[in-house]
Amino acid sequence: MKHTYKIAGMTCNNCVASVADSLSKVDGVQKINVDLDRAEAEIYMAKHIPIAMLKSVLRDKYSISERGNQTSRIEIINQREKSKLEQLKPLLLIFLYLFTSAILLNYNDWDAGEFMLDFMGLFYIVFSFFKLLDLKGFPESFRMYDPLAKAIPVYGRVYPFIELVLGLLFLMRFQITTALVATILILGITTFGVTKTLLDKKSIRCACLGTALKLPMTEATFIENFIMLVMAISMLFIQFI
Repeated sequence: MKHTYKIAGMTCNNCVASVADSLSKVDGVQKINVDLDRAEAEIYMAKHIPIAMLKSVLRDKYSISERGNQTSRIEIINQREKSKLEQLKPLLLIFLYLFTSAILLNYNDWDAGEFMLDFMGLFYIVFSFFKLLDLKGFPESFRMYDPLAKAIPVYGRVYPFIELVLGLLFLMRFQITTALVATILILGITTFGVTKTLLDKKSIRCACLGTALKLPMTEATFIENFIMLVMAISMLFIQFI
């Protein structure tokens, strides 16, 4: 027999795999199909399985309900958004720390240009650190949305080191113009890929913090790149006026 259930809390294909794997381990489940877009799971079972048993094997971030007794669409959307925010919490905290640190470094003698250089430098140093934690896994995730990394695989392997060098250049105030141009080029390419991924509504993992933290590709990824691009373009403009 086949039963269809609503699954709330799924945000990416990794969630789909996790839900399918958990539910397939329940005694009596013969086959399972999980659909991310419809937020549903079709379960083929040899005998009736109480929904409480299905709930017991799922992680806390997921909820399951019978389709005939399902939660409202608004509730499902709210649960998805809450789950997404929970996953993005590390990224948002890092940005808060970076902004705070850059402000404190320039608190006594405020200068917007110096603040932006410090922020960009700290941004690159911190983000390269997370990418360097898994040099083997990062390129595979990065090439899923970055056009240059997809066309030239070696680019994905050296990208963390490029970020590290750019971060040092900004913090040391050395070859700033070169670092700004490089920032506009590499983040411009990445932002194009991120935008295309979001418009295509693909559910993939963001590699901005490497593979150590499993972040979904969301508008937050676009915003972080956009902020860096605006700062780089602004600083480059200042350099020539």
